[in-house]
Amino acid sequence: MRIPALRTLCFTALLSPLVLLVATSVQAAEFKMGVVDPQSVLEKSKAGKRALEGLKEYVSTRQKLLAKDEEDLRNYEKQLKEQAPKWTDAEKKDKEGQFRTKVQDFQKRAQEFNMELQKKQKELVDEYMKKISVATQAVAEKGGVSIVVDKGSEQTVKIVIYNKDTIDLTEQVIKEFDRTNK
Repeated sequence: MRIPALRTLCFTALLSPLVLLVATSVQAAEFKMGVVDPQSVLEKSKAGKRALEGLKEYVSTRQKLLAKDEEDLRNYEKQLKEQAPKWTDAEKKDKEGQFRTKVQDFQKRAQEFNMELQKKQKELVDEYMKKISVATQAVAEKGGVSIVVDKGSEQTVKIVIYNKDTIDLTEQVIKEFDRTNK
């Protein structure tokens, strides 16, 4: 009885790697992986372009306001320098204090603008990443892709160092994104 058991054990030991190899190759044939560059989807899609254009307009408007405030400050400083010889020491200190206050107010507005801009950018990215994820999922499900990884770009963190062009789903995601976000 020991010989048949030994024979079964040897047969199983020889057959196991073969079964494992066949199972792995079957699983590998079913597993498809894709990559997407969300930054490109945002920049190249119609809805993404509109959103970025709106953000640019907002920034431009705010920058014009800040530039006007800065010009006003420079003119005020110029007037102070021209009129300074006519003033007493007390008047000079008072005018310099007023000028410092105006400069601090300007710096505070500029800082608030930067914080507001960062908040708007984050909100835009968060909103569009959700939409890009939905479009990516739709493309992946249609194409039988099991996993999609953020490809990254020069502006963002690169997660994928190499991929074949055949698995880059970015263009398909852009089309799906445009179809669903008009």
